[in-house]
Amino acid sequence: MRRFGSLADGTEIFEYTLQNARGMQVRFITYGGIITSICVPDRGGRLANVALGFDNLTQYAGEHPYFGAITGRYANRIAGGRFVLDGVAYELAKNDGCNSLHGGAVGFDKRVWQAQEQSGAVELRYRSPSGEEGYPGALDVVVTYALDDDNALHIEYSAKADAPTVLNLTNHSYFNLLGEGAGSIEAHILTINADQYTPTDAGQIPTGELAPVAGSPFDFRVPKAIAPGQRSAHPQILAAKGYDHNFVLRRDGLAAGEPGFAARVYEPTSGRILEVWTSEPGLQFYAGNMLDSSLVGSSGRLYRQSDGLALETQHFPDSPNQPCFPSTVLRPGDRFQSTTMYKFMTD
Repeated sequence: MRRFGSLADGTEIFEYTLQNARGMQVRFITYGGIITSICVPDRGGRLANVALGFDNLTQYAGEHPYFGAITGRYANRIAGGRFVLDGVAYELAKNDGCNSLHGGAVGFDKRVWQAQEQSGAVELRYRSPSGEEGYPGALDVVVTYALDDDNALHIEYSAKADAPTVLNLTNHSYFNLLGEGAGSIEAHILTINADQYTPTDAGQIPTGELAPVAGSPFDFRVPKAIAPGQRSAHPQILAAKGYDHNFVLRRDGLAAGEPGFAARVYEPTSGRILEVWTSEPGLQFYAGNMLDSSLVGSSGRLYRQSDGLALETQHFPDSPNQPCFPSTVLRPGDRFQSTTMYKFMTD
C-alpha cells in the first residue's frame, strides 16, 4: 500500500498492489475502487500494462470515461432516470441526457472505499445511504480483488440492503492487449459467447428485444477482428458510433451463481489473450467509441477513438423498466453475489 494523493477535501487515497508468483501485477486505488494498471507478459515474457488509465489522482478525480472503476449503484443506463418498484416511483440523478448512467452524477466510481488487506486479496467496502442519487434503501457493498498464480484477476461482488432496491455492479476497465497507449484495438480478435444481444434506441436504451446475432456484425460466436463490424453501416453500429451493446450470454448447463465463459480477446502481435468468465447474464462490449485525444494516459500518450475496449459483466441495461429482462431487485434478507474473472495468458 502507498499513498496515491488527496482529494480536494483532504481525504487521502491509497493505492494497493497485488502481485503473483509469475510477475503479473494489478494496482488499484480506494477512490472508486479504480484499477489503475494490469501488467501481464507477452509471448516473449515482456511485461506491459494493458489497462487504460492515469498515473495521478487529479485526472481520476476529474472527467474521464470510468477508467477501471467500480460502477453502481446501477451500472449502465436506466431510461428517463426513473423506475417503479413495489408501486413506488423513484427519480434518479440524470447524467446522460435524460437517462441515468452508471449510478448517477456521483456514482460508486466517485466514492471513497475502505480497504482491508487479506491473503492475496484486498477487500473494498462502501456503505451507500438510502436516497443516494435517488436510490431507495441503504446498501452495504463489498468488492474483493484477488490475484491467483494462473494470472487470473478475480472480482467478487457482494451486497445487502435494508429496503427493496435495484442493483447492478461491474468494473469498467478498458483493455488494450498491445499495451496501454499502444494504438487501436480494432485488430484484436474477439469471441463472445452469445447468440443474442439487446438492440437499443437513439438514447442507447434497450428496446426490449432479444435479437439474434446471426447474420449481423454482432456475431462473435467464432473469433473475428473487431474492425470490420466497428466500421460497418449497420443501423445499431451507426447509432452508437461503434460497438456499445449488451450481449445475452449463453449459460447452458450452469447453476445460478456459477461463472461461465463470456468472452475471449486475442492480440496477434503480442500473443496476449484475455478471457472473461462471469456469473452474470450479460456482457457490455464497448469499443471505446467516445475516447478522444483530450485524454493523456499513464504512458504520456494520447488516447484516441477505439484505443481500448471494455467488457463489462452485468445484468442488462434498464432492467428495472424491462419486465422481460432478468430482475435486478434486491430485497432485505437477500444477498447480491456476483463473480467475474479476467484470465490472462499467451498463445
